[in-house]
Amino acid sequence: MALLVLLPITALFVQAMQGSAGLWLHLLENVLPIALRDTVILLIGVGILAAVLGTSLAWLVTAYDFPGRGMLEWALLLPLAVPTYIIAYAYLDILHPIGSVQGAIRWILGYTSPREFRLPDIRSMAGCIILLGFVLYPYVYIPTRAMFLTQSGNLLDAARTLGISRRGLFWHLALPLARPAVAVGVSLALMETLNDVGAAEFLGVRTLTVSIYTTWITRNDLPGAAQIALALLLVVVTLVALERWARRRQRYSTGAQRHQRFEPHRPSPIKGWLLFAAGALPILIGFIAPALYLSSEAWKRVQFAGLSERFFAEAFNTIVLALLATICTLAAGLALAYANRLRPGPISTWSYRVSTLGYAAPGSVVALGVLIALATFDQAIDRAATTWLGFATGLLFMGSGLALVYAYIVRFLAISAGGIDSGLARIPASLDQASRLLGQTATGTFVRVHLSLSRAALTAAGLLVFVDCVKELPATLLLRPLNLETFATHLYGEAARGTYEEASIAALAIVAIGILPVIFLSRVGRTG
Repeated sequence: MALLVLLPITALFVQAMQGSAGLWLHLLENVLPIALRDTVILLIGVGILAAVLGTSLAWLVTAYDFPGRGMLEWALLLPLAVPTYIIAYAYLDILHPIGSVQGAIRWILGYTSPREFRLPDIRSMAGCIILLGFVLYPYVYIPTRAMFLTQSGNLLDAARTLGISRRGLFWHLALPLARPAVAVGVSLALMETLNDVGAAEFLGVRTLTVSIYTTWITRNDLPGAAQIALALLLVVVTLVALERWARRRQRYSTGAQRHQRFEPHRPSPIKGWLLFAAGALPILIGFIAPALYLSSEAWKRVQFAGLSERFFAEAFNTIVLALLATICTLAAGLALAYANRLRPGPISTWSYRVSTLGYAAPGSVVALGVLIALATFDQAIDRAATTWLGFATGLLFMGSGLALVYAYIVRFLAISAGGIDSGLARIPASLDQASRLLGQTATGTFVRVHLSLSRAALTAAGLLVFVDCVKELPATLLLRPLNLETFATHLYGEAARGTYEEASIAALAIVAIGILPVIFLSRVGRTG
């Protein structure tokens, strides 16, 4: 498994080294400075906005008891259902200068024409930062809220008795204790930002990811795209190193005694409704507004022309590819996690860690590496078949969709292996020993004990992998076979052409599928 994950990255390095020195010089002078600048600005802006929104919202629903608080606890997860490229796709039409929103604002202010008054263009760096921040803040909200909930109420009450205000309680005690969770959440949000290609391209931001796609697809320059991918991979490694460095000396523990749970403060009714409005605003921007827009446009499209046959073909392609990749990814993750449990040691530990590297790499980087590696295999097989058997095999991997499934496996193996490993970790080793004493082999113990007891972890991991495969855009764009469309690629094509209403049904279907893990996470949160 580790070698299969390393293969695309190795192929990427080999292909990048084949580029001429003049190509490196051209990229360094004309492409990388702009792309790197835009990428760094975007990462800083999204990181700050996601950290502020996620942390403040987590503290809001933890420290205050107001009307609607229970609903906000799970509703704040809803923006996770909206991929970044769909939020950009929706708001490009919602905030269009001649659209209904800006028209209503002009009517209220007494203007009659976009020439007299119009909002700042959403196609900008600021617009991209705001939209991505309001979609990706749940990555910070989830771990930070969990950290707030596990903090000892006795500790916070002791701080209150020492005269610390509720605001000081947050800044001097709760937030410092939650810094590891905030750092992890921000890192995940930044990884998703680096993986994005659709939103950045739609909004006119030339990131490294967009440059990889345009260099390969538009200019047909594979070595140049590989070299930009290496630069993007270096940014990812830098982010991970900074996150580890920031937490290098931080150690946190809780007392062995059962601690008292932190009791939220109940504000006055007026303040309570104001807090609810503040908590509902990110949901409105990140989920409700785009969902209503997509529902409206989809209904108009269905009324006008009904559901096209292309929609059902795209649904079939999307579901089949995602299901096949999910089954393979679960099998690979199960093998990794169980090998790590059955034979713990340096080899299994490092193999497990290497196998999860694909999730840190953006989808465009993984896809480019898979393309280079499997295209080479396709050519070698075709030459051998032509020479020895007298017929050509063509593109066995690239032309059948297997390359795309392979990219999905490399990209999301960390989700599968991590979820299954956490489920297996809850099974005590004494059950393994009891099973072996009763005559079961390692395989029998796995089937009769581990597989049944880790069913919930398997289901959760499978659900997350399936939804991520459905939403994945960069890898699907680069590796899909000719004339094969999925919901994500159809949406990208229509948005690039400016025909928003044509792709509204596909976008709504992706959002509906994306709600599934949100429902699961909300149920887990209420159970916890």
